[in-house]
Amino acid sequence: MANAKLYVGNLSYNSTEESLAALFSQFGEVVSMRIVTDRETGRSKGFGFVEMASAEAAQQSIAELNGKQVDGRQLTVNEARPQEPRQGGRGFGGGGGGYGGGRRY
Repeated sequence: MANAKLYVGNLSYNSTEESLAALFSQFGEVVSMRIVTDRETGRSKGFGFVEMASAEAAQQSIAELNGKQVDGRQLTVNEARPQEPRQGGRGFGGGGGGYGGGRRY
């Protein structure tokens, strides 16, 4: 039985991980949940992820909660896509930058 990770968007900034877990636990076992926050302010970015114990629970959560009004916001709930690999910051394919690392004469 594989866990199923869901993306939850358009969350109220007042939402907590506890309220998210309570909302999704109506449809099955919640394995984990995380609301994404801004590193500097600690404030919610308005989206998060919920991992359900089964694909069936995940599908039922999507069917019941996608488009539903929660705390005055219309939720977006769908299957989370795999995280894209992050670039290295300089646009040269994720390494530390530079052009080749060969010896300089």
